[in-house]
Amino acid sequence: MSSPIEPATWGPTPASAAGLRVNHQILIPATDLEERFIRSPGPGGQNVNKLATAVQLRFDAARCLALPEPMRERLAGLAGRRLGSDGFITIEAHRYRTRERNRDDARQRLVQLLLQATEVPKPRRPTRPSRGARERRMEAKHQRAQTKQRRSGPLLDG
Repeated sequence: MSSPIEPATWGPTPASAAGLRVNHQILIPATDLEERFIRSPGPGGQNVNKLATAVQLRFDAARCLALPEPMRERLAGLAGRRLGSDGFITIEAHRYRTRERNRDDARQRLVQLLLQATEVPKPRRPTRPSRGARERRMEAKHQRAQTKQRRSGPLLDG
């Protein structure tokens, strides 16, 4: 009798041979994606101890040729602690009770992360405070100074 749990080995994603479409320009090849099915934490009845429904999706961001270098740098900042020292981004999905939905969830989260990285941040243009803003600031400082000076008045013995 065969076990319903697949061996927990890393390997290319079998679901789509072409890869993962991010937008009309970016297609992540299937060779840069690895997924592993693990036992899901949390409640789940009898299935939780028998089936490996949670998925760990790993994306080789450091060596993916489909991503331009500036996008790769932005992706590294956005990924945070999901980016390992080996250059892989790991996304865990265990929100649903089925493998297919967890796989789709992990892929959607990776696509959202990649879409965020495609947006080039607008450069900050330094500005100076207006004359009115400077005057209001100075007036507020003067008021605070007067308030503090009144607090430190002479103590009267009575």
